[in-house]
Amino acid sequence: MAFRSAAVLSFALIAALIAALMSSCSSKTEAGLPVGVVARVVISNPSDFERRDEPVFLDFETLGLASNDPIIAQLAVRAGHDRLPSQLIDINGDGSDDQILALVDFKAAETRQIEIFVNSANTPAASTKRTQAEISIKQGGEWKGEQYIGGSFINVDKLVPPPQYTDHSEFIRYEGPGIESDKVGYRFYLDWRNGFDIFGKKTTDMVLQNVGLDDYEAYHHMADWGMDILKVGSALGVGGYGFWNGKAVERVSKVDSWEATVIENGDIYSSLKIAYTGWQVADKKINLTAILSMVAGSRLVNVKLETSENIPNFAIGLVNHEGSSFSQGDSNITGKAWTYAGSYGKQSLNDDNLGMALLFKREDRDAQTTDEHNYVSVMDPVAGNELEYYFVAAWELEPEGITNEQDFIRYLEQESERLTITPRQRLTTQLDLTNKKIPVTAKDALEWSQKMADSESARGFDQMLAYGGFDVRRQRQPDFIYTTGLLMQAYDDLSAATGNQKYSQVANEVIGSFITDNGDIHTYNEEDYNIDWINPGNMVLRLYENTKDEKYKTAASHLRHQLENHPRVSEGAFWHKKRYPYQVWLDGVYMSIPFLAHYSALFENGASFEEVVNEFVVVRKYLRDPESGLYWHAWDEKKMQAWADPETGLSKHLWGRGLGWVAMALVDTLDYIPTDKPELRQPLLDMLTELAPAIIAAQDPESGVWYQILDQPNRTGNYREASVSSMFVYALAKAINNGYLPDSYKEATLKGYNGLIKEFINVRSDGTISLTNNCAVGGLGYGRDGSYQYYMSEPIVDNNPNGVGPFIMAGIQINKLIR
Repeated sequence: MAFRSAAVLSFALIAALIAALMSSCSSKTEAGLPVGVVARVVISNPSDFERRDEPVFLDFETLGLASNDPIIAQLAVRAGHDRLPSQLIDINGDGSDDQILALVDFKAAETRQIEIFVNSANTPAASTKRTQAEISIKQGGEWKGEQYIGGSFINVDKLVPPPQYTDHSEFIRYEGPGIESDKVGYRFYLDWRNGFDIFGKKTTDMVLQNVGLDDYEAYHHMADWGMDILKVGSALGVGGYGFWNGKAVERVSKVDSWEATVIENGDIYSSLKIAYTGWQVADKKINLTAILSMVAGSRLVNVKLETSENIPNFAIGLVNHEGSSFSQGDSNITGKAWTYAGSYGKQSLNDDNLGMALLFKREDRDAQTTDEHNYVSVMDPVAGNELEYYFVAAWELEPEGITNEQDFIRYLEQESERLTITPRQRLTTQLDLTNKKIPVTAKDALEWSQKMADSESARGFDQMLAYGGFDVRRQRQPDFIYTTGLLMQAYDDLSAATGNQKYSQVANEVIGSFITDNGDIHTYNEEDYNIDWINPGNMVLRLYENTKDEKYKTAASHLRHQLENHPRVSEGAFWHKKRYPYQVWLDGVYMSIPFLAHYSALFENGASFEEVVNEFVVVRKYLRDPESGLYWHAWDEKKMQAWADPETGLSKHLWGRGLGWVAMALVDTLDYIPTDKPELRQPLLDMLTELAPAIIAAQDPESGVWYQILDQPNRTGNYREASVSSMFVYALAKAINNGYLPDSYKEATLKGYNGLIKEFINVRSDGTISLTNNCAVGGLGYGRDGSYQYYMSEPIVDNNPNGVGPFIMAGIQINKLIR
């Protein structure tokens, strides 16, 4: 399976593109996309309300284009024959464009198809300027002390204020950089106050270029365009940031220098960067960088902060005006979900109704409080020295303005959902199609597994899981955790299948890094009674088998000791964790039982096999849905959890990956129970043969893959999910290969694997591949209520180990199946 590079494909496209735009959109290349089309994206609105001007960001690498590809400058976006607003953007402020942004209108639950194409004729699209960012300073005058006298304003792309500059120096027009959309404008004081102010707009036109040309006073009075509507005073204003000292917010005031830069000033996207050097925080000085951006059609400002080192008690806030009422969004939600803190009331300088709010991920906020001037959200960002949030203002006099608090809260709820439950995307690129051969051969399947492992290595995503590293996906130091165990087991399987020892070497190094010379396990604490800690023990046992080093046996014995003492439900199945009492989750079967079977086979002469089998028996008894043959995600024996049905104790939904864990656990556990124990093997074989037709019945007939919620493929927001699809293909293929299932399942299994390649594999311009549309995580309790909305709210990510590991393993089994 030789991969064509993005460069080769790009030059082939350029040669063909002069004629491409002369032809109709139905003219197809051999690859299946219209001539001149770089990519097609099928996008679904996951909400039951319309989404106007929904931003769709696509990075060039994902589109199969190198950053220096000459066709990037000619990229445009269309839906059918209609051009959509689009813009090339520099999302991270490094000076180079790295994404294309398109705005798409969606009706409630609507699915639309867009194409990214090369506009080789440079045909301009009808465009209206709907965002703006600017910095404007005086020239031609002179400084007299802290005042700038005379001169006229010019716009600049970058500004470092001179040392004598301070508030009201009449040097910077409206006292700092400004940004606006067709909804609202904002200004940022580039001085010791560091306050964020609002320009309320009575028009959708751009207005900043005309604000403050006369003096500072004029824009504080109503004009045809609107006015400055916020009294900032000694507060943060709308969405400003600072340091919470335990009693009050300290603004970003004591700074050695400021630097403001216009990154983008485009029709539909504009952004600014403000760099603060030498910010005095408590007894240290740090550097802070803020990137602030707006998208057309939105009131929201996206803020991305990065500090040179972690600081405790970072604070963001809103001015607390007398007479305003405070409201908060739901905090009983998953950590990655967005929520808000806002105020509403007659708090504008014109005595009009004004709503202001902060939107942030629930897990990033540590506390909500107030000081003399502000409503304060004290933040403890999961990403350490990085924080992303939004702020927003809604004025009742703006066009289509929000005129009451109830509508403002409804607006914030919808904006929180838009940020949390992102549009469902299915991407097909020319580079994808050039490199995919369907149906796959046995050789192809094994090569896709190798390509995935090699891509993880190229990204550094495998070695970073070693003890002492930093897991960028989880934004924390690595743990001895199931995702690491799963991925490293896949690597080890790949070495066995290919004979290439580089994969097992990585697996041995990563897992071995957690094991001390005396057999202790770094980051592991038995008393947590966390079933997820057990899974990496599979690789520990393999290390012992391969090396006979006693430290690995000792380490495995610690895990076995945990299972001896691990809390259980009355019929013997393991609690998922001590902090999840009386709860059996499908996930836990895979986390613990293959290890227990393997350990017992190695060191106990199979003494624990009956316990192994019982786990499956209990899970089938209580979690199987007799109507569909599928399994509910979890069961609460005490029927006390908020997510549990009060009659059955069952969770509400048939989560795909949960059942994927069980399917993999069945075929893996059978590896260790010997064939001369038919009475122990038969319950697992019966369970597998009972489950297999239910899995096939839930398979999407169009794509061959499976959905996040298995039995509701057509429900709004549901999506085809990579990890469950990989798990089912692996389990089915291995079961056929080992004779547990008949060959009649082969067709559906191969359809599933071909679907994996077509649906989820994205070939990138650097030659790596990515596995798209993975649910980041799924669980219950602690803000996860088990509702359909919850399963839709967990982030959808690329290259999650929960998907990558099973994908590699599926390719190995498909290789055997085809051979």
